[in-house]
Amino acid sequence: MKFKQFLLDRLVYVWMYFIAVAVVLLIVWLDLLSMKQTVTVGSMVYVFLMTTVLLGIALVYDYLRQRPFLEEINRVHEDKDPQLESVINVRSGVTYEQQLMQDLINNQYRLFVDELTRYRNQQMQHLHFTNQWVHYMKTPVSVINLVIQQSKENVQEPASKALFSSIEEENERLAHGLEMMLHTARLEKFELDLHPRRVDLVGLARSVINQNKKACIRYSIFPKLICETDKFSVETDEKWMSFMLNQFITNAIKYSKNKPGKKQLTIEMKKDGEDRILSVTDEGIGIAEQDLPRVFDAFFTGENGRIVAESTGMGLYLAKEVAQKLGHGIKAESRLGEGTTISLVFHSGSLYQELT
Repeated sequence: MKFKQFLLDRLVYVWMYFIAVAVVLLIVWLDLLSMKQTVTVGSMVYVFLMTTVLLGIALVYDYLRQRPFLEEINRVHEDKDPQLESVINVRSGVTYEQQLMQDLINNQYRLFVDELTRYRNQQMQHLHFTNQWVHYMKTPVSVINLVIQQSKENVQEPASKALFSSIEEENERLAHGLEMMLHTARLEKFELDLHPRRVDLVGLARSVINQNKKACIRYSIFPKLICETDKFSVETDEKWMSFMLNQFITNAIKYSKNKPGKKQLTIEMKKDGEDRILSVTDEGIGIAEQDLPRVFDAFFTGENGRIVAESTGMGLYLAKEVAQKLGHGIKAESRLGEGTTISLVFHSGSLYQELT
């Protein structure tokens, strides 16, 4: 704080001081006048100047006394990226008012830290419970799937086979929902679950397609993998990459299955300058033009949510969050009634590194 601002903050007191001095001099002059005595103008001016000098000395002393504290406050205020600790660690105030304000801020800071710690503990408990619950639920899902496979081999009636196929489909949806819930919880501690390395996207894509082959066969969807080379390697996290690709493929199946006839699901990998692009294209119902800008918003289902009951609006949102944390780009293109293309862009400046 400059001295000018310091003085302006005390302008009322300065004016009252001058008025008080003027009133005292006026009373003295009138009192002497009543006794038929006089005082020279020079004497009155001398007294006025002396008191003004004393006032100035007092103001300068008070400013110098408070200047270190005021300058530090001003520095924190002008900091373009202020930290909460910067306010807390400001040197002790000089005046009682400053010390009182600092005590108030420190008390509020302690309450904030306690509340934040409590919130983090609750969050960790929730994350731990979610992980434990999902892993617990995976066991019965796996058992149900095993029972279905064994039962389908032992029955011959078409109605029974259709029933088991329907149960199998619902069990797959349940397993997919559990995986999505698990990855949603892990997203909060993304940095603890990150293992970047060179990943062959061709092999990864084949693995994810194989995981969804039953659904593809069930709905007459034929996957097609397009790549200029046998391997298409980028620097990324294999598990999170598998999660994103699985979201794209399950979405493609979900929004293509109700269209009659054979459908094609295309996974293409190509180079674009220094970037590398992986795209998943389906021949499903597509996305309405007005919904396209919001497909990556959480819980947004748009017009398709009225057509496909199992739409959650979370798959692409989670994929976008993961892509951003990995430094990859993500975009969606679609024509209503013709299909949708979801693309991942591996920028050369992110986790991606070109292999030599």
